[in-house]
Amino acid sequence: MKKLFSFSIILLLIFNTSCKKEKEVSSKKTVDTKNYIVDTNNSVINWTAYKTTEKIPVKGIFKKVSIINKIRTANPAEVINNLEFKIPVSSIFSNDSIRDYKLTTFFFGVMKNTLHLKGKIITKENGNGIINLTMNGLSKDMPFTYEIHGENIHINAIMNLDNWQAQAAIDVLNKVCNDKHKAADGISKTWSEVALNIQIKTKLE
Repeated sequence: MKKLFSFSIILLLIFNTSCKKEKEVSSKKTVDTKNYIVDTNNSVINWTAYKTTEKIPVKGIFKKVSIINKIRTANPAEVINNLEFKIPVSSIFSNDSIRDYKLTTFFFGVMKNTLHLKGKIITKENGNGIINLTMNGLSKDMPFTYEIHGENIHINAIMNLDNWQAQAAIDVLNKVCNDKHKAADGISKTWSEVALNIQIKTKLE
């Protein structure tokens, strides 16, 4: 009887030790399987438009962006591949409320179905990729280059608004901003080129 009791105690100790180890392994796996996602609160979409024949830069940001399909990956460099996003044009900010109103009303407001800019990011080899961007009722590919700096991703692209047939919107905006878009030559001009610099911050989830 004593032998049976001792044997039961030994089995109980082995079982408890095994369970404890399994819990430790399980806990460790939980920590190890944390993945990176885009931190939208700390990511910034910078844009630079140009006015006058002297090509004077006008800079601003979009203050809001929504991620449609949250990508989770162990490698922060892969967090933007196949990422889909939506940007409300009302979140445009250039540190000039009058300019922001004109851009929202007389530029984006002239386009078809452009309360939001929608897109999908696809990364390729050697720091290249494309953004399939939907604007003015059209979806077009925009090439970009990117660099990885630790947990941060920097994207640079040049948007040619003509690819989205936005010339009518440009003309309306240029008419509204006629005097402000004139240089010394007296010619009012709004460029169809917009430079984008997107700084994406990732975080563990």
